[in-house]
Amino acid sequence: MILHPQVRFWLTVLGLFVLLAWLLSSVLLPFVAGLALAYFLNPVTSRLEHWGVKRLVASLIVIACAILVLLLLFLLVIPIFGSQLAAFLQGLPEYIVKLQRLAAGEGAQWLRGIVGKNMPSIEQGLSQLVSQGASYLLTLVQSIWSGGQALISLFSIIVITPVVAFYILNDWNSMVAKVDSWLPVKNRDTIRQIARQMDRAIAGFVRGQALVCFLLGAYYAISLTIAGLNFGLVIGIVSGIITFIPYVGSLTGFVLAVGIAIVQFFPDWSMVLAIIAIFLVGQFLEGYILSPKLVGDSVGLHPVWLMLALLAFGYLLGFLGLLLAVPLAAALGVLVRFALDQYLQSPMYTGEPIAPDGEIT
Repeated sequence: MILHPQVRFWLTVLGLFVLLAWLLSSVLLPFVAGLALAYFLNPVTSRLEHWGVKRLVASLIVIACAILVLLLLFLLVIPIFGSQLAAFLQGLPEYIVKLQRLAAGEGAQWLRGIVGKNMPSIEQGLSQLVSQGASYLLTLVQSIWSGGQALISLFSIIVITPVVAFYILNDWNSMVAKVDSWLPVKNRDTIRQIARQMDRAIAGFVRGQALVCFLLGAYYAISLTIAGLNFGLVIGIVSGIITFIPYVGSLTGFVLAVGIAIVQFFPDWSMVLAIIAIFLVGQFLEGYILSPKLVGDSVGLHPVWLMLALLAFGYLLGFLGLLLAVPLAAALGVLVRFALDQYLQSPMYTGEPIAPDGEIT
């Protein structure tokens, strides 16, 4: 099959982009983070500009406010979060041992009555499963923070990201106009339409889901802390952060919270049920209030497609791939739907012959 020259050109550009991103994945992180921050804050900057504030001043105000909010979070939340996280990682083996003892001791009397003679093998399998899961979790955390490269990346994000975000915000309109001038004249309207659909999909998910993650993280952290759960702040924040992965965030937080609650409150099952109720309420808020209102139904990102994109891009590009996975998945989804619409209108699907002038007869 002979590809159209324009198709070959754009496939070549895409291949070079992927290759360049893979080669420079270790240094592109602060620049991609700055671009994401600028994209997130651009509506606020444009609104200030619409009110008569110059673009330069509006960009400075928005970036300064964003930095101030982040500094307040670092000063108020990070110290408590860091101490709880360190205590959680240090005490995790002890909690696992206690959970194993409960599974093999009086906490498993009801299970013995059901399975009878098979109880020893079930206890051994449960013990191995918990131990392997904890070992994997500890190895993952250590691999993320091991070596000086993580500290260098963290420093570069803190220093370079706000600078990159400011310059992109300040030059946003001129950059968009310049890119628009490069579009092929014959297909300019079609490309603009596709770009608008991509923007709606990406903005709907990135901006909307970010608010959902923030609100859910705050709800889980405050509720679990008030309930008296050990490491409630850490579990709540982590659950909120990874809520953008469908089902994974809530399930991870649920398993951690219930496991710690069983060890901490046993044999008081009412407190365990209270922790379960907190997550059930959180799932209700996310599914019926927050996501429909903030994200909406126009994003078009199926959970399976999103998880596949996160795994694929995360495997190829590491943490940079996780940042790029959602917008690229949304963009590819728009392109796939456009290609499908073109196919459904083509003679290849309808079977209608093509007239000499190129129109379907």
